[in-house]
Formats: sequence, structure tokens, C-alpha cells
Amino acid sequence: MRFRLVLLTFMAALLLAGCASRQNKDETLAAAALYKDIQANLAAGNYKTAISRLQTLEARFPFNEYGTQAQLDLIYANYMSSNYDTAEDAADRFIREHPRHPDVDYAYYMKGVAYFDQAPSPFMHLFGRDNYQRDPSNAQKSFQAFQLLLQKFPDTKYAADARQRMVFLRDRLANYEWSVADYYMRRGAWISAIHRADNIINHYQQTPRTKDALQILATAYRKLGLTDLADSAQKVLAVNFPGTSPNYKPHGPS
Repeated sequence: MRFRLVLLTFMAALLLAGCASRQNKDETLAAAALYKDIQANLAAGNYKTAISRLQTLEARFPFNEYGTQAQLDLIYANYMSSNYDTAEDAADRFIREHPRHPDVDYAYYMKGVAYFDQAPSPFMHLFGRDNYQRDPSNAQKSFQAFQLLLQKFPDTKYAADARQRMVFLRDRLANYEWSVADYYMRRGAWISAIHRADNIINHYQQTPRTKDALQILATAYRKLGLTDLADSAQKVLAVNFPGTSPNYKPHGPS
């Protein structure tokens, strides 16, 4: 009786294992079929349908590789649908839940891209719309996201594109700081102008606005009677931009 009991228990265990194996196989096949359908929707640009089905895939197979991939694809699908905030949230979630995933660098990259697309277009100046005074917060977030990507994954395949975007963003942010400094210079708010010019010198030295910032410092310090600081700014200006006048002339309306 004891032997028969052990045998029956063993057979039951094998049966349960077989059922579990078949169930896992069936789930994998079902997930694969759904994912294939989703890929077809993404390729066809049916992003709204793809988002809905990706959410279904993730909900039905949360611990399956396809469920994880669905989280990653939701970043892209929402971005392509111009759902930038949702794309950023999806990227943050993936980074939080899968910090060691081999494609986590993609999530960091897409955060930067999503913020980048909410910043002023690099082609706005072609249409006479160099609106430097627009809120730079998305440009700052995009720059920081790309900066973090390159710090964590210096050899990522997205590095070249991230660096190229950062060049534009750096110029954009420097232009914003300059526009505010120029505004203060027109109104004689010397200390506020110095603060903005310092931001350019400290954070955006590689941009064309460095020359304007040094001129603003030289002029504003002299207006405040701070001769030593004015002379120091003028010397740096002369070394880096020979022949440039230290006197800053505001560009905007008085």
C-alpha cells in the first residue's frame, strides 16, 4: 500500500508538471501570436491599436518575456502617437522595473527624445521664429536625460544621436539665458544680467553665446564699479575672442 501510494503521488506530480509545461507552452504561443499582430500594427502606423494590444499583452503575460517587451514597445508606440508624457512615464517605469535589462539604454534614450520633441524645433529659425524666450524646461529635461544616458552607457548605440541632439539643446539653452540677460541689460538690472551671463559661462561654454556673456560681464561689472571683475572678464574676452569690444550693446528693443 505504501509503495502504491508513493507511485500514485509520483505519477500525480508528473501529470501536474506536464500540465504546467503545456500551459506555459500554450501561453508562450499565444503571447507570440499576439505580439506578431502588434508588430504588424506598429509597422502599419496603427499606434492606437498597437498601444491597446500591448497593454493587453502586458496584462495577460506580466512575467513572460513578451510582457516585458510590451513595456518597452509602449514607450515607442506612445511616442509615435505624440503621447510624450505617457512615453516618458513608460520609460521611467521600465527603468525602475528592469534596471539591468539589456535594452534599458533605449528607455533612457527615449526619455530624452520625448522631451526633445516638446522643445522648440531646430528649424524654427528658418521661419523667423527664433523664440528664445519660450519655456526651456523641456529642453533642460531632454539635455539631462541624454547626459544621464551617456554617463551610464557611454558605448550605447544611441550615443552619437544623443550627442548631436545635445549640441542643439546646449545652443537652445544658452540662447535662452542670453535673451534674459539681454533683457536685464536693457533695463539696467546689472546684477541679474551678470547672473544669467555666469550661467552661460559655467554651463554652455561651447556655444556662440559665450562671447556675448563675456561682454555682458565686462559691461555690467563696470557699470557696478567693480573694476577688477570687469577687467578680468575683458581679459578672458580678449584671449578667446581677439579684437572683440568689451562693451555690450543690447539686441532687443529698449
